[in-house]
Amino acid sequence: MTRVGLVGYGGAGKGFHAPLIQQAGLDLVAVSTSNPGRAAEVATDVPGAVVVPDIDALLAVAGLDVVVLASPSNVHVEQVHRVAEAGLAAVVDKPLGVDACEALEAVDAAAAAGIPLTVFQNRRYDPEFRTLARVVADGTVGDIVRAELRWERWRPVPKDRWRENAAPEQGGGVLLDLFSHLVDQAVQLFGPVTSVYAELAAHTTFSEDTAFLSCRHESGVVCHLGSTSLAAAPGPSVRLLGTSAAYVVGALGLESTAFTEFLPADPQHLGWLVRGDEREPVVGLGGDQADFYREVAAALVADDPQSAMPVDPHGAVHVLAVIDAARVSSTGGRVVDVITPGTTPGQVA
Repeated sequence: MTRVGLVGYGGAGKGFHAPLIQQAGLDLVAVSTSNPGRAAEVATDVPGAVVVPDIDALLAVAGLDVVVLASPSNVHVEQVHRVAEAGLAAVVDKPLGVDACEALEAVDAAAAAGIPLTVFQNRRYDPEFRTLARVVADGTVGDIVRAELRWERWRPVPKDRWRENAAPEQGGGVLLDLFSHLVDQAVQLFGPVTSVYAELAAHTTFSEDTAFLSCRHESGVVCHLGSTSLAAAPGPSVRLLGTSAAYVVGALGLESTAFTEFLPADPQHLGWLVRGDEREPVVGLGGDQADFYREVAAALVADDPQSAMPVDPHGAVHVLAVIDAARVSSTGGRVVDVITPGTTPGQVA
């Protein structure tokens, strides 16, 4: 059984990583947290796991196979160096770093130490994304005119968390949080992004709480990606426009939407194929985020663990390069080319 050490037991560690690690059948043997309340939660949620105060104590736990970093984004790269020095595989919660150059440093550190590194992109495993990917692959809507992916919420009073209170260089704001998912999904669907135009605003939080990105892909597809905490009428989460039809999904998972007519018709269907006044429900694909950790466990015993990892960390560098370009675009009010560090012009991992 794969033995896992988890760094951090806040929203990401407790809410996502720990449950998924256990659902996947891996052995969560150690958790680091300096918060007494969270330490007590570990004792309840993960009976038998040892609780230690920091990453140094966790790396000293004997017999670990992989360390999961569910810590704030601005310490990810430093912690990857520590895990690499210990000779252990690493899973890093998205984003890999706070910018693309920093993320590449983490990739290079892992490669130099010869340890496998991957990035937690759990949303690739959602039924919504798997169904959308099949619609795109099958050419169901014809030639794609435009793809729109949204993650909108009505949260006029922000949560009191580090993500809402931190500056961008410390990992705060929706660009590093939600757009790490949205850009990753767009790249998975349509390939690398060559240029971006962005509009960013901070209405209720220290960093941006509202963002819009128009991304042009090497494939020629244009994606519109949007997220805001101030959508009193959220959605739709997906609107894929094509030359023969559109594919529309009212909401992402349990998020609310103002487009309730496009919610699933029943548990077997997800989204709608729309042709003007005509529409038909689309059969959905199942999804299980625990598959990410099942694939990590399988990769660790593969002949080439790094190649077998579920998410290529170089792709995470490209996602951050898009986000970096978006910040430049918003400041200058112009379209900006995406330059991914560690690649030659025209090449993206």
